[in-house]
Amino acid sequence: MIVKVEEKLFQNRYRVDAERPHVKIFKPDICEYECKTQQCIVCCPAGCYTLEGNGKVVLITDGCLECGTCRIICDDYRNVDWEYPRGGYGVLFKFG
Repeated sequence: MIVKVEEKLFQNRYRVDAERPHVKIFKPDICEYECKTQQCIVCCPAGCYTLEGNGKVVLITDGCLECGTCRIICDDYRNVDWEYPRGGYGVLFKFG
């Protein structure tokens, strides 16, 4: 039986820390007006970054896999503030 990655990721659960998200965009204007590649949208495996029709990059941390790809890929502007979630919050992997 072949199982797709998306099906496995759907099994994960995420405890949202509404008081203190572990990922933030420092200056959204940089993403909208200065960053031409917007690599975070393409590279985030969880799809937490989306591009709106008006050019704004929107970050929704629910479902973040805590891989850190966004902080590494944003090397031109270093516009991503990323840290591990507080204890008890974040992704809960079902398949290890």
